[in-house]
Amino acid sequence: MYNPKLANLVNDWLPEATINTLQHALETGTITSKELVLMYLHRISQHDQKGTAINSILEINPDAVFLAEALDHERKQNGARGPLHGIPVFIKDNIDTADKMHTSAGSIALAEHFPKEDSTVAKSLKEAGAIILGKTNMTEWANFMTEKMPSGYSSRGGQVLNPYGPGVFDVGGSSSGSGASIAANFAAAAIGTETSGSILSPASSNSLVGIKPTVGLISRKGIISITYSQDTAGPMTRTVADAAILLSVLTQTDKQDPATLSNPEPGMSYSDFLLKEGLQGMRIGIARDPYFTYLSEEEGQVMERAIADLQKQGAIIVEDVNIPFAKDEWDYHTLFYEFKSSLNAYLSTTASHIPIKSLKDLINFNDKAPDKMLKYDQTILKECEKLSGALTEETYLVSREKDLYRTQTGGIDAVMAELQLDAILTPNNFGASLPAKAGYPSITVPGGYTTDGKPVGVTFTAKAFEESKLIQIGYAYEQATLHRKAPDLHYKEEEQG
Repeated sequence: MYNPKLANLVNDWLPEATINTLQHALETGTITSKELVLMYLHRISQHDQKGTAINSILEINPDAVFLAEALDHERKQNGARGPLHGIPVFIKDNIDTADKMHTSAGSIALAEHFPKEDSTVAKSLKEAGAIILGKTNMTEWANFMTEKMPSGYSSRGGQVLNPYGPGVFDVGGSSSGSGASIAANFAAAAIGTETSGSILSPASSNSLVGIKPTVGLISRKGIISITYSQDTAGPMTRTVADAAILLSVLTQTDKQDPATLSNPEPGMSYSDFLLKEGLQGMRIGIARDPYFTYLSEEEGQVMERAIADLQKQGAIIVEDVNIPFAKDEWDYHTLFYEFKSSLNAYLSTTASHIPIKSLKDLINFNDKAPDKMLKYDQTILKECEKLSGALTEETYLVSREKDLYRTQTGGIDAVMAELQLDAILTPNNFGASLPAKAGYPSITVPGGYTTDGKPVGVTFTAKAFEESKLIQIGYAYEQATLHRKAPDLHYKEEEQG
């Protein structure tokens, strides 16, 4: 960097800096938000498209520096709005922002789509004083385009790489860019979205904290989703404390999203549950079968150490928890029916210059440019188009009711009540599907690494709107172990001038 002060900070101080660390530096005048933005942009320039070439960022907010200057001025005049004032964050490319950035869900088909309004997520971040630094790459259409597509690939952005093992370790998805960018320290935090595993997968794969909230905790307005019933946004950060800060500003009731009206405590401060002794007396059930069978021997050893560490911190371990229906075959009718309906509803609102107004239009667009659009085909899109899109058919209604019973009343609720559990532990994102169908919350926390450096995540699941309990458990485990370490990006400051 040209500025010697920033050159030193960007190498020695910025990596792994938490939101509270950054906020303290802003409050004491050590740095300004403008300088913070410039330092993150420098790291991106060195490692995202060149160098390690993580390829996690689709676009940068062209107004980011100006927004930072305005927030610096506001801080001097009136003080900070809160812990996110002047803090740069990324959001996934399926979340609307009413600015000079696109929302494309990773598809060239929407490469010129500028939303007219902010999503509620973006609005809440801006009101809290956060700077939306840019949009992150993602698995195209949230990995609901075809069975063959690798995590992190999109026609618009190409392939996202895992900074812990570029081209070696799976980056996870579909919030791949949100995971890789924060692991590589390109911003303080990011927002991802999940239908089933799309936050937990890239968070655990990139040694991050990821929270998949209860559906209804965060407004779904302005998000290109797969389903009405499962999709939610959530924070992806390097620490549980940072995740709690983000979650606290995102959980307001939104009259435009009826799901948020079921939240019993909107506006809760989740930072109040950052308790180092938070594991004392917590009953944690270990769901080994079938989830631990997916692990390598080394990954299994990481999980066994995690269980031992939980017990050392006062948790009561309940072994061999068998969640009813966990090993049953599941259909995808809920996802297929809701995808066509929700996508058509979203596309119908795009500006007149966007020719893609329906799922059928999208499929035709892709068919006309197979070299660009169909590297991995579009089998799922075509299967969804065969359906009516009406949510009145018996197949859909039976599937939806069955999903809810087998995951809520007859599944997670039943086993947690029987064994008096506070949370259920599973590895990585392997147990994501049941809480996803239930609409229940999960948190994943770094659990360590294999000898070749592959990250392993420890994931906890609770009942609806029990995010505070998950944050308490996750924070206590994180602070007792402190497993996370930054990836080696082979950072070298280039000669300038």
